[in-house]
Amino acid sequence: MDKRIEKYFYEELSPEERLSLLHDVEANEELKRQFAEYQNMYALLNLGHQMENREVGKDKFDQFISAKQRGVSLKLWVRRLSYAAVVAVLVVSSSILTYLYMQNSLQQNLLSNTMNTLYTPAGQRAQLVLQDGTEVWLNAKSRLVYPAQFVGKERRVTVEGEAFFNVAKNPSKPFIVSTQDIDMKVLGTQFNVYCYPDAGYIQTSLLEGTVKVFFPDKEKEGIILKPDQQVTVSEGKMIVSQISLEERFLWREGIYAFENEPLIDILKKMELYYDVRIIVKDASLFNDTYTGKFRQRDSLDDVFRVLQQIRKFKVEKDKDRNIITLSK
Repeated sequence: MDKRIEKYFYEELSPEERLSLLHDVEANEELKRQFAEYQNMYALLNLGHQMENREVGKDKFDQFISAKQRGVSLKLWVRRLSYAAVVAVLVVSSSILTYLYMQNSLQQNLLSNTMNTLYTPAGQRAQLVLQDGTEVWLNAKSRLVYPAQFVGKERRVTVEGEAFFNVAKNPSKPFIVSTQDIDMKVLGTQFNVYCYPDAGYIQTSLLEGTVKVFFPDKEKEGIILKPDQQVTVSEGKMIVSQISLEERFLWREGIYAFENEPLIDILKKMELYYDVRIIVKDASLFNDTYTGKFRQRDSLDDVFRVLQQIRKFKVEKDKDRNIITLSK
């Protein structure tokens, strides 16, 4: 990797060197790839907040590289990238102001075009903090696409699967979540989005603040939710209802709670949480509803034992194919 890139993020380049690097990055695809890779790593490791203590930031980066070489899996966070201190130091003459303008324009162009994708496979969850301070939790088999830095008049991300957002307040820059069918617009709030492609519906549940849910290009016709309300979108229609069980959002802590829920819905969640395929041979098993909760750390056998207290059924395991079959 070009050594200038690391020095760029640790603010060890002169204004002329920074501008020269940004020009080179714009003109060289390999250098652009390296810059984006380091930019993502810089953000994910929260190095932007370590700039007050340069040694702390470098130690953190070195620890990451060492762990990565050993194959250690790390929990990742994303936080704000700050260049205000550099700007304050560099604004000392009109000639340097020109450098700053060109440098920041190139820098913002690079960052705005750098999109990160976080994917959580079945059986896993993830938590991260975006550049603006917004907290995001991703459930199993979910995907979040977000920019390395929010530029422009809005903060826009795309989600597929299930995600919980605690949005940082910024009245002048609304936060927009896009799914395959609808958009959600907020200023600062807590809400859950359920939008798995094969679910047949999208559900937005609001816990705090306000959120506007609308179809793309039809924002004026959208629905504004109040706390403890949720909207279910299916076949082009929106239906608003009250949230019946707030414990349902404890999936962030690895807890799955359900109330009067059909077995088929519970099994779908179990497939996500335990990364297995579950086949039901007897459709009559779907007639029962269940209320309860289980932790992701509970074994499948433990969960099935609880469900069997409502109705007895047989459980057959095919470990080679990772398939579980339920029958009478």
